[in-house]
Amino acid sequence: MSGLASLGAARQLGLPLLHTYHALGAVKRRHQRLADTSPPERIGCEVEVGLGCDRVIATCRDEVAELIRMGVPADRIGVVPCGVDPDRFSPLGPSAPRGPYRYRLMQLGRLVPRKGAAVSVAALARLPGTELVVVGGPRADRLDDDPEVRRLRGLARDAGVADRVRFTGGVDAARVPALLRSADVVLCPADYEPFGIVPLEAMACGRPVVASAVGGQLDTVADPAAGRLVPPGDPEALARAVAGLLARPEVREACGAAGRRRVLSRYGWARIAAATETAYCEVLDAEPAATGTG
Repeated sequence: MSGLASLGAARQLGLPLLHTYHALGAVKRRHQRLADTSPPERIGCEVEVGLGCDRVIATCRDEVAELIRMGVPADRIGVVPCGVDPDRFSPLGPSAPRGPYRYRLMQLGRLVPRKGAAVSVAALARLPGTELVVVGGPRADRLDDDPEVRRLRGLARDAGVADRVRFTGGVDAARVPALLRSADVVLCPADYEPFGIVPLEAMACGRPVVASAVGGQLDTVADPAAGRLVPPGDPEALARAVAGLLARPEVREACGAAGRRRVLSRYGWARIAAATETAYCEVLDAEPAATGTG
């Protein structure tokens, strides 16, 4: 709605308008269907804003394709991804304590079905000697009341891996880097992901990522250099990719180092800010001020 308000103001004042999309209503509706709680007017508003802007910024190539499908002219669309703080998310620093298992997988994010934790649980049954730590959702003392946690625990019992799946609940942001450092592989198996910041956080921490080949993850997770991309909703493919990494520590180390380099070269906030400034200055037909590129 802020884009629609800005569009009206820009028209009144005769000013150029640049708009950045962070997830599109049409994509959300396509994947979530009846579970989509967005107002029905959202999609039409997004189309109106996209067609009325002088410039549109998407966060990934997949979003560019969606905008073109909406009717936004391709020559008005640029890509500026989301970013991550590579100083905060770094391989250097403490790691969270490990359990008794040889390997640790980690999934971090909102506890909603579309994030694919059920796929991770099913994949775990094919990965002996491995634990899965699921980070996110309500705080730890409320996990028993959460319907998604109850569903996932039931799936873990049915798969015979309940003793190897641990739910931390929601954690303070300050704890996230140490948790990521403690993992051998970070899983991001969402059904769809408009951009997805967790792969960048894991890569910045030097951890290999196995992610579903959807949305922004098609851009961020460089397969095979920094991780692996697998079809969404496919526990067997997820397990196979993870097993390949767990079996070869030198490959995990190389993937983690490559992911860290990728974040430093493309996704540091200073670079994202500079790219955003350049896009605005192009609309204003002005030269950007000097900015950092770290």
